[in-house]
Amino acid sequence: MASESSFDVVSKVDRQEVDNALNQAGKEISQRYDFKNTDASIEWSGEKIVIKANSEERAKAVLDVFETKLIKRQVSLKALDAGEPKPSGKEYRIEAGIKEGLDQEHAKKIGKLIRDEGPKGVKAQITGEEMRVSSKSRDDLQEVIALLKGADLDVALQFVNYR
Repeated sequence: MASESSFDVVSKVDRQEVDNALNQAGKEISQRYDFKNTDASIEWSGEKIVIKANSEERAKAVLDVFETKLIKRQVSLKALDAGEPKPSGKEYRIEAGIKEGLDQEHAKKIGKLIRDEGPKGVKAQITGEEMRVSSKSRDDLQEVIALLKGADLDVALQFVNYR
């Protein structure tokens, strides 16, 4: 009975959901009256999402429509890394990336949070872009999940491989 239970803390985004949200946003932008004659568009450009419009406000409005579609598809906005509108010729552009994986800085912050505020006897181990949290008590692991969900971290977290 002394076996250890564990789970992994990861930061992953369902690319298909992001793609669906992008397509829905593009469709809404092409149909909405307030976007007529603004040359507003949103599309993939390699790994980045590029938003174009003829004014800074319109570009921000397109980003807002896209964020709304992401929320409806249960994609955390913490995974979206959008910049500020930049003038590019006659149009304004916003480049947005999708953040995936736990970088070392966030993983260390999460590990420190678990050590400082989590239950005793819980071990956190960084492996690449994810973190394995293990303990003898499943209740302690539930406590750690609740702690991480309540923490104000600027990264979207998922908890997988709970055993």
